[in-house]
Amino acid sequence: MQVPLNADTMVDLVADMVPESLKERVRMKNREHVNEIIESLRRGGKEKLQVISDFDMTLSRFKCDGRRCPTSYNIIENSHLVSETCRNKLQELFNTYCPLEKDTKKTTEEKYSLMVKWWSDAHDLLIQQKVPKQEIAGAVKESGAKLRDECNSFFKGLYSNEVPLFIFSAGIGDVLEEVLRQADVLDKNVTVVANYMDFDEKGLLMGFKGELIHTYNKNSSVLADTKYFQQQSERTNILLLGDSLGDPTMADGVTRVDSILKIGFLNDKVEENREAYLEAYDIVLEEVETMEVVNRILCFVYARN
Repeated sequence: MQVPLNADTMVDLVADMVPESLKERVRMKNREHVNEIIESLRRGGKEKLQVISDFDMTLSRFKCDGRRCPTSYNIIENSHLVSETCRNKLQELFNTYCPLEKDTKKTTEEKYSLMVKWWSDAHDLLIQQKVPKQEIAGAVKESGAKLRDECNSFFKGLYSNEVPLFIFSAGIGDVLEEVLRQADVLDKNVTVVANYMDFDEKGLLMGFKGELIHTYNKNSSVLADTKYFQQQSERTNILLLGDSLGDPTMADGVTRVDSILKIGFLNDKVEENREAYLEAYDIVLEEVETMEVVNRILCFVYARN
């Protein structure tokens, strides 16, 4: 039987969602509020739920065996598909703009034009390399890219319970889809919006399709041409997953929201970024490489009587 949450009868649902091994790495600014959201998601059940998630460093791992894992851009950058000169220039862009992207003292407005410059310059470099479409699968296979632990259970649980997953990424769509395909989790309930490559008749990269998506415009401003959220209008409860301070806006295009739980993966510079992440997300997972907490919340929602 479900116990309603109110001032007099507060049930600590979070206690069951967080395994003992992770308790010191799971943080919340307002635990009571998180309990209320989780209970609301449970009341709505899987029929009212949709999941919106970033990909790079959210569904994919940040580190493995002490080493950084590649993003969808890194997979191409570190492969034989680009020259050493191109690789060095892409690294220079990363060294210049990544600190600015992560700078919690800069506003989103200040970062916006910087991110457009970073992504645009990186795309121009990749286009010059004429990356062949048919070799992307091989680059992914050789890259060492990994999904987070328990990600297979995450994807399969959503699929079997008919819960839609909307992956909203500033990464390369062709690459991240291949990562999911090789992990055997790219099911029909998964929709991806990302930066997709455009190939010529020879299968060589000649540009990128549609509007540029970067860290700080992952919101309704780049979803004008998609009817996805209108199609999901009955699913008014949202579980949102991200790893950057730009990701919490990913649900801005949803027609109507009754309850939303925002979970953020804080992968790096924890002490420096903790307060900003606690302001942006309901639950912050610090240096956690597993989907276990997310899966426990989802199982709680699936199990509604």
